[in-house]
Amino acid sequence: MLSILDIIEDTMVDGPGFRTAIYAAGCPNACPGCHNPESWDIRRGREMSTDEILKKVLADPFADVTFSGGDPMFQPEGFTELAQAIKQRSGKNIWCYTGYTYERLLRNPRQAQLLSYIDVLVDGRYRQDLRDESLRFRGSSNQRLIDVQASLHRNEVVMYE
Repeated sequence: MLSILDIIEDTMVDGPGFRTAIYAAGCPNACPGCHNPESWDIRRGREMSTDEILKKVLADPFADVTFSGGDPMFQPEGFTELAQAIKQRSGKNIWCYTGYTYERLLRNPRQAQLLSYIDVLVDGRYRQDLRDESLRFRGSSNQRLIDVQASLHRNEVVMYE
């Protein structure tokens, strides 16, 4: 079971093209200036099963998927199960937003497991002092768009173009 704040269909702000965005409840980072502070408390979400979420994701064959929040890496086992099911059933492109850095995720086996199903990771805490509205798909200049599969393959960070 996952604690989910919301699922938004056909959004275009959380990655390229039309996407189904799944907003996780729970985030330990509490970044000053966060655009979604109500997402910090995992108890604010609604318990949903992988199958329940998967039905919404598969209902739109043309939309890819974004995990956001909150922080999906706060519930890594549930999001790993969901990402695996999405890849097996549809092969959809998956983006994931997290306040953790890619390097830190690699050191945590529970979180690193999810990376094998993620196409693009938007990593790093939001920093209000580095806010830049001109950036695509991220809020502050310290956050990176990482091509996860290329990074895992090369054993070094490869930026998404």
